[in-house]
Amino acid sequence: MNALVLLSIILFALMAVIGGKKGVRSFVALFINFVVLLTTVLVMTDPSADPIILTLIACTIISCINLFYINDVNKKTKTAFVSTMLTTLLLLLFIYIVTERSLIQGFGEEEVEGLTIFSFYIGIDFVKVAASVVIMSTIGAVTDEAISISSPMYEIHRHHPTISKKDLFLAGMSIGKDLLGTSANTLFFAFFGGYIALLVRFKDMNYSLGEIINAKVFSAEIITILCGGIGVALIIPITAAITSYVLVRSE
Repeated sequence: MNALVLLSIILFALMAVIGGKKGVRSFVALFINFVVLLTTVLVMTDPSADPIILTLIACTIISCINLFYINDVNKKTKTAFVSTMLTTLLLLLFIYIVTERSLIQGFGEEEVEGLTIFSFYIGIDFVKVAASVVIMSTIGAVTDEAISISSPMYEIHRHHPTISKKDLFLAGMSIGKDLLGTSANTLFFAFFGGYIALLVRFKDMNYSLGEIINAKVFSAEIITILCGGIGVALIIPITAAITSYVLVRSE
């Protein structure tokens, strides 16, 4: 049996047994998100397409799948969705500026060796592509943290309906602080783990520490990690503020 099929079956079985109906939905959502990302990348290769617009559309669809399809449509998911989209807009603007100023777009010296026979004049704005890559790399963590904050805030309000907006906001901030450290570290290890082979290559090529830090491919990865950390930090006050406003105001 193909290893991919076998691993998919094992994952589905575990998610179905442990997560029940929601686990099955989460498994299906994985493949739907994969199709969305694959379609976005394929359309992005069209020179007439705007990578930023495509990224916003893809992030909106992914957020809807992760929030509304898996967790149903309710106050928790609605506030998490609004918070996610607002954070994505702010983060995308920031990432575009950082990408343009840091010149991390395109390929690094270590990546172009096997591409020298191809033409790089393909009519695509690589600044926008680089910004899109960063934002799509962090959308999952941002969405996850948004629902992880709005859900307990909803429960706090349900059990203490007379709680003030300020106290509910502070409760959301307290929850977010507990999530921030683990979320930032998750992004770090997820991204950095994929580049262990590159670090081994740097060692084989006798790169100095300065050469490693200044290598475009390494800098791009570090900037992705830092921008992702900014995203998971920014989503905390935004989600806490929107959720507290909606819950207390709805009374």
